[in-house]
Parts: sequence; C-alpha cells; structure tokens
Amino acid sequence: MARFFITPREINFINDIAKEIVKDVVGQKIYYFPISETKTKIHDVYEEASEKIFENPIEIGALVKYLPQDIRANIFGSEEYYTIEVYIQERDLLDKGITILEGDFFSYGSVFFEVITAPASNTIYGQIEHKGFTTITGKQARLGQFHAITFGPTDEQYSDPDAVQKTFIQQRGFKDNKEGPTGDIRALQQKGVLTKPISGPAEVSPEGDPQNVGSSFYDES
Repeated sequence: MARFFITPREINFINDIAKEIVKDVVGQKIYYFPISETKTKIHDVYEEASEKIFENPIEIGALVKYLPQDIRANIFGSEEYYTIEVYIQERDLLDKGITILEGDFFSYGSVFFEVITAPASNTIYGQIEHKGFTTITGKQARLGQFHAITFGPTDEQYSDPDAVQKTFIQQRGFKDNKEGPTGDIRALQQKGVLTKPISGPAEVSPEGDPQNVGSSFYDES
C-alpha cells in the first residue's frame, strides 16, 4: 500500500485499534520477567552469567495462542510440556520501554515459559519502520530453572482467590483506572485528534450485581 494513502495518522489509528482489541476487549495478559543487566553478574571473559537475576514482573496485555500440552513418556512415567505463542502489540512495547529478549521468562496461568524466539511478525502495510506485533514463542521452563510467584488467573480448580479473574477493567488510553496506573497511551488521543471517552473505562465486575448474573456489565438500570 502506498505511503500516499497510509500516512502517520492511519498508522496511529491502526495501532490504537489493535490496542483497543487487546486491552479493552480480549483482556488476556502475561507476566514478563526481564533479566536485570545491572544486578546480574556477567563473566568478564565469557560474557555469561551462571546465575541470572530478574526484575519485578511486568504485566503485558497480549493475544495468547494456547496450544495443547505435549505428553511425553520416560522412565519415570509421563510428563506434560507446554508451548505457547504470544502476540504483543509492538507500539505498546515502545510506549512502555519494554524490550523482549530471548532467554527471558514469562508466566501465563500457572506455567512459566522461557522466551525462545521473539521476532517482529509483520509490518503495517509494508512500511518497514512500523511493526504490528511481536510474536513470542515460549517453551515451558525446566523444573528448577526458574522460580517466582505465580500471578492469577491460573485455573478454577484451585482455591486461591486469584485463581479466577472476576473483574476486568478497560484502559482506553487513561493514565489510571481502578486497578492503578495503566501506562496505556493511545496515539490519536495524545495528538489531540480524539478526546478521551467521556464514559471512562468500562468494567466487568460482580460488584453491584442486582440481577445475580455474575457481572455488573449487564446492569441496565
């Protein structure tokens, strides 16, 4: 598509729509654990680290392609191995200053994954400087390779209060919502092309549920 028709305004619109789908409609997320370059001691000669230290986890909105686990049999019995693909909006990573690197770890549900590959998966209408999504391929981390706190939601079979997510709050380009700072930036709002939604972020929540259907989203009173 010619640059004459796809201008920076259209690029911003495409990025904002992608953010809206991921953050305000789908609501999937991963928790990303980047390696700390300042805290990790790297060998002077081999430029490797025998022990890696990770920064605090970062919550990132994403589209997750959940694949069935691979069942493998060995001398100890059968084991389950997970592989997933995660699609993260590239402009969102730039806005938040996040760089996805091979060897980092992230969690989705109760499983921790190591980043195997993280290429930019497409360009926007062939304009090389504008990437659409980064595609992460994650392989389940080996037992003992990575330890961290598990963040919900995980699985409804667990009794932990965070195992099932009952509340979902949109971001919609607001600096904060009920859950705290969002770090969400919508380019067209930032440039004054659009104003922030007067209704604010919508919420799906069991609070204030007079109809007892499990969500205040259906309250039309």
